[in-house]
Amino acid sequence: MEVMLWNDKRERDMYENFAELYAIIKTTEKLEKAYVRDLVSSGDYETECLKLITQFKNLSSFLRDVVPSVESFAETYKMDCPAALNRLIVSGVPATVEHRTASMSSSSSGSSAAVVAECVQHFITAMDSSVGISGEVGWGIVPPDFEGRVKVKDWILRLSKMGAADELTEQQSRQLHFDLESSYTAFMAALPNAGS
Repeated sequence: MEVMLWNDKRERDMYENFAELYAIIKTTEKLEKAYVRDLVSSGDYETECLKLITQFKNLSSFLRDVVPSVESFAETYKMDCPAALNRLIVSGVPATVEHRTASMSSSSSGSSAAVVAECVQHFITAMDSSVGISGEVGWGIVPPDFEGRVKVKDWILRLSKMGAADELTEQQSRQLHFDLESSYTAFMAALPNAGS
């Protein structure tokens, strides 16, 4: 006796999309565990994680009406994947990007001019295009509680949660521009020997 899981093409597509979402979540969980156990290099981890995050965002925006909550989806299908849900929903960026500032603070002061120049470049690009900056460079030369770092990280998280078709409102765009500009000003003021 054959059991059909779907009655028409639309239902079949829905179940196939559920399978894709399930696979992305499970794969991300395995990747996170492999990275923590140092079984995969940072470069390979970051590349694969970015690909999974992008696939997740695209599929999530596509399934928004059918799967309003990925957490509920994971619970319904008894998925125990806390690391994947954190990476895909909460953080939205690979751990290497999220924690890169810690390694930057241990870099030598000899390369600080290059780091500053790259960070300034990201600020200018972000302000010109109203797109969030990567936040992964330059922060090692300012204190961890630096207000600009907090603002930029908040924007990175906010933007990473947006779907491909989502747009900032006029008010959000102005706030982003203001936060970037004030963060840049504070960053320049916080540089060692900023006055000379």
